[in-house]
Amino acid sequence: MNNKQTILIVDDSMLNRALLADMIGDSFRILEAEDGKQAVAVMQKEGSGISLVLLDYVMPQMDGFGVLEVMNRNGWIKDIPVIMVSAESDAAYIERAYELGVTDFINRPYDVNIVRRRVMNTLMLYQKQRNLMGMVADQVYEREKSNNLMVYILSHIVEFRNGESGMHVLNVQAMTEMILTHLVRLTDQYDLTPEDISLISMASSLHDIGKIAIPEEILNKPGRFTDEEFAIMKTHSAVGAQMLDDLELYKDEKLVKVAWEICRWHHERYDGRGYPDGLKGEEIPISAQVVALADVYDALTSPRVYKPPFSHEEALRMIRDGECGTFNPLILQCLTEVAGELESRLNRGVTGREVTNDTQRLVETALDAAGDAEVSSRTLELLDYERMKYHFFASMSNEVQFEFTEEPPMIVLSDWSERKLGLPEIVMDPYNDEAFCQVFGSENLTAMSTLLRATTPDDPVVDMEMQVTVEGETRWLHALARALWSEENPPSYMGSIGKFIDIDDQQAQLRDLQFKAYHDPLTEVVNGAFARKVIADRLGDGQDRDRDTDRFVLAVCDLDLFKQANDNYGHQFGDKVLQHFASRLQDSVRGDDIVARVGGDEFLLCMECPVNPQPLIERIHGSLEGEFEGFPLSVSMGVATTEGGVRDYDELFRRADVALYHMKRSGRGGFVFYDDLNEEEQHSLTDGSHTALSGIDAGEEGQ
Repeated sequence: MNNKQTILIVDDSMLNRALLADMIGDSFRILEAEDGKQAVAVMQKEGSGISLVLLDYVMPQMDGFGVLEVMNRNGWIKDIPVIMVSAESDAAYIERAYELGVTDFINRPYDVNIVRRRVMNTLMLYQKQRNLMGMVADQVYEREKSNNLMVYILSHIVEFRNGESGMHVLNVQAMTEMILTHLVRLTDQYDLTPEDISLISMASSLHDIGKIAIPEEILNKPGRFTDEEFAIMKTHSAVGAQMLDDLELYKDEKLVKVAWEICRWHHERYDGRGYPDGLKGEEIPISAQVVALADVYDALTSPRVYKPPFSHEEALRMIRDGECGTFNPLILQCLTEVAGELESRLNRGVTGREVTNDTQRLVETALDAAGDAEVSSRTLELLDYERMKYHFFASMSNEVQFEFTEEPPMIVLSDWSERKLGLPEIVMDPYNDEAFCQVFGSENLTAMSTLLRATTPDDPVVDMEMQVTVEGETRWLHALARALWSEENPPSYMGSIGKFIDIDDQQAQLRDLQFKAYHDPLTEVVNGAFARKVIADRLGDGQDRDRDTDRFVLAVCDLDLFKQANDNYGHQFGDKVLQHFASRLQDSVRGDDIVARVGGDEFLLCMECPVNPQPLIERIHGSLEGEFEGFPLSVSMGVATTEGGVRDYDELFRRADVALYHMKRSGRGGFVFYDDLNEEEQHSLTDGSHTALSGIDAGEEGQ
């Protein structure tokens, strides 16, 4: 990473930008923007990597006040100091600038010493503030880490006596936080703040401390409890609550009160059949209700001295089916909706835990007191690190990553976009930018915008594929985007982040695989299986069709003397004959008619024909007869129609096959309609033993 601090100079005058850059010197990395919108785009891309902004007031596109308003709206003004530089000296103007958060004000004409000193003072002030924020964050983080560790050790002692690992405590804690967090999104029935959720999650670690008083032979008994043993075991909830009640100095602390509720009532059940007090419904505090569910789930999925572990799916089924008692329906709904995350979030261990929301709020409170800022130096360093990774992976993965803001309308693309899409990194008002719309297409952009705006904060991801035009070439892209919503109620759409992945090669491979799956590799007409599917779909059941106009003809064609082509000229010549014949078949029908190879030298035609099919078949047959490189082409055809209501593909094919059989037996080189056969001929092959596709050409060996 570049160790130089970054300063953004925003001025529509190139001379002023060059003058300020020279005054500041080479000790900084200098970025420039010639108007307000371009400045916002640079800040959108660089984020907290910018250490200072020198901002002019009078500019095209967006003036200095407009830039400050965007910085306030996005919260950037708290992380990035701004020095306003202008020839304007009106008091109201200067007061407005300070109201919008500028740190200092420099009048033109510039004095080099004043510019350097104010730049250095501002940078030093913000660096000291960031150092202070980092110290506060570190102290709060370490304090919470120690608190968590002490609670974990105490809980582990309890679990150790029970022959279990401390993972049960951590799993219950993690699951409690997950369900409560989801619960407040699902309903406003429970007035739970993030602080409450954090407190309940920590207090859940003490839910089984009463087991310290239970004899070890009962705790670790592998078989079923006797009634007397179970009565003793059940006392652990009341004993744990009493232990907390005996903490004279701390029993009025909120953590102790919540832990008392959980200890005493985490075995109560929603239908009133729990213990020790037989509470039911909302008589049970929501803290105890959620911990009860988490306790049951982890007990089911963990090994115990009296049972092996159940699978995640089986545990969920047992809980939903009421095999483990009755639970609040809302909490069960939360369990169902977070079920996909449980296996990945649980069993992570104490070292895998992150700083809780409570810690983050404590840090923010300390930071507000230290300078009305909301982000610690630790967070800023992480953001810088993540941004570095973002740009690195974007350049290495050949993905076009983007950030789109609604106000002002602007999209910032990763560096690779110019090489891949021929677009600049920053596009202002992309929906009305001619070059941008030419690449992505207005319809695609409208569709993606509609999908993003239809998302919710809980389900913000959009996944779609689109065709784009790059340098006149059409390519397929896979777009994966996440909508950004404000914290307001109701939330408003702020923009999106995401990436475009070039999948044109994969699409080409897919098209090639589909072609190979649906087509005969030699003749490149469709194969029999695909033809059957398409024809069956077209035939339908006929109920909603006009029987007078919606009529189809199906013909099975056979090259009469094809075996002689292989025997006399070789198989390579035989392949050429088949390719030539398939080509003539396709040339003799319309583009939407179906031509398929269904056997060695047997082909199938299916056409919609609302008129008398006789002239059509006669014309097609005539176009197929002839010769190929001296080899005579003799063709036999069996024809069946949907006349009379036959809409089943298998029956239609059978009829055409029967007609073909009789054509070949009566001399070859012609065509026969199934309907022209007499009743005996139509039913002469019902056993299917001598159809054209089951060995009719076997008789050609001696001919």
